Amino acid sequence: MNLWPRQWWPRTLGAQLVAVTAAAVIISNLAVAAWFELGRERLSLSSQNERLLDRAVSVVTLLAATQPRSRESAVKTLSSGPWQFRLHHDKPPPEPMNEEEASLAARARALLPESRRKEPIIVHIGEPPAGIAVPRRRNPPDAIQVDLPVVRGTRVEMTFFRPPPHAFPPELLIGAVAAIVTASAAAAYVASRVARPLSKLAQSASEAARGGDAPRVPEEGPEDVRRAAAAFNAMTDQVKRTLESQRHLLSAVGHDLRTPITALRINTEFVSDPELRDRLQRTLLELQELTEAVLSAARGVGGEQSRRIDLAALVDSVCADLDEMGKPVVWQTPETAPLTGRPNEMKRAMRNLIENAIAYGKRASVRMTSTPDAYVVTIEDEGPGIPEADQPRVFEPFVRLEGSRSTETGGSGLGLTLVKSIVEGHGGTVALENRKGGKGLRVTIRLPREAITA
Repeated sequence: MNLWPRQWWPRTLGAQLVAVTAAAVIISNLAVAAWFELGRERLSLSSQNERLLDRAVSVVTLLAATQPRSRESAVKTLSSGPWQFRLHHDKPPPEPMNEEEASLAARARALLPESRRKEPIIVHIGEPPAGIAVPRRRNPPDAIQVDLPVVRGTRVEMTFFRPPPHAFPPELLIGAVAAIVTASAAAAYVASRVARPLSKLAQSASEAARGGDAPRVPEEGPEDVRRAAAAFNAMTDQVKRTLESQRHLLSAVGHDLRTPITALRINTEFVSDPELRDRLQRTLLELQELTEAVLSAARGVGGEQSRRIDLAALVDSVCADLDEMGKPVVWQTPETAPLTGRPNEMKRAMRNLIENAIAYGKRASVRMTSTPDAYVVTIEDEGPGIPEADQPRVFEPFVRLEGSRSTETGGSGLGLTLVKSIVEGHGGTVALENRKGGKGLRVTIRLPREAITA
C-alpha cells in the first residue's frame, strides 16, 4: 500500500533522493529532539526535587536554631516566589502517599537530623493547600507540599510550585534546519551525478528506439552508472554495425538480382509458345518488383538527412499525383503542418498506404488533423477490412493477406513493413482498425510535431 499521495511524490530520481534524505534527517532530528526533551525533563525534575529537599532541610535546621518567638517572622521572610512556608503545631493526619511522594519523603527523612527521623514526614503533590497564594500563570503549576518536624510540637509546612516546562530550545531548531539543508545539498549533488548520466542515457535510448542516430552517452558519474553508459554505447555501436551490414547485404543481393532478371526477360522473347512466354514474363515481373521492394527495405530509414518540411503539403502532393493518374482518392489537409523529418521516406510511406487503400479498398479517403502535440493522418477505404487477429501480422516482412483484402494477389509483403519502419523512425505510430459496420479499413498515423532532430 502506497502511503504517500502519488501527486505529491517527486517524479525524477534527483528530486526523490533529496526528498527521502530530507525526510530521513527530519525524522532523525525529531527523534533526537524528543529523546533530548524527555531526558531534560527527567533531569530537570530530579534537580528540582533535590533543591526542594535541600531547601526544606535547611529551613528546618534554621528554624530549630531560631528562638521560638522569632520563627514566625523568619518563616515570612523565607516565603517568596515559588517557595511558601507556614508553621503549625498540630500533628499531621496520616495520608496515603503514592510512589513518588513516598520516595521524596524517604529522601527527606535521610537528610534530617537523627533526632527528627522518627517523626512523621508527609509529602503531597497536587493542588496547593488552602490559604497559599498561587502564582499567576496561564496554567496553574503542580504544587509539592512537604510537612517536616522542626522541634517537638512544632512543624513547618513548605509548599513549592514547580516552574512551567521550558520552551523548546531554538538551538535544536537551528541545528535541525542546518542539518536538513546540508544533507539535502549533499543528496542533490549525488543525485546530479547519478541522474544526469541516466537522463542522457534515457534520451539516447529513446532516440535509438525511434530509429534515429543515438548519440553516445557520456561515461561519467559513479562506477555502476559509468558501466551502464559504457555497455549502452557498446550495444548501440554493435546494433549500428549489424544494421549497416544487413543493409549492405540486402542492397548487394538486390543489385545482383537485377542483371539475371534482365537477361531472363530478354531470353523470354525467344520463347515460341505465347502462353508460356506470358507466364514467364509475369513471373519475372513479380520477381523484379520483389527485388525493388527489397532494395527499398534495404535503404530503410536513416539514409536521408532530416530537414524542415510541410507534412500537409507532402500529403497533398501525393494525393494530387494519384488523382491526376485517375485513382479514386479524396483528401482534406490543413494549410500547414511544419515537421522535421525525411521527406522522401515520409512520401514513400504515405504513397504506400494510399495506394494500398485504392488497390484493396476501391477508393481512399485521406484526412489530416492536428493536436497540440501531434499530427494525425487518417486513411480510410471501402474494402472488406482485415480480421483483428491478422492486423499485427501485416507489418511483418513478406506477410501478405490478399485473401482477406482482395481476390487478386497482393504485393511483395514489404510495403507495410517499410511504412512502420519509416513512421516509427520519425517517432510516430501507425495503427489499423476496421471501420464500424464493415465499411472498410482505417489506418491512423500519429506523428509528434517535433518527430526527430537528427
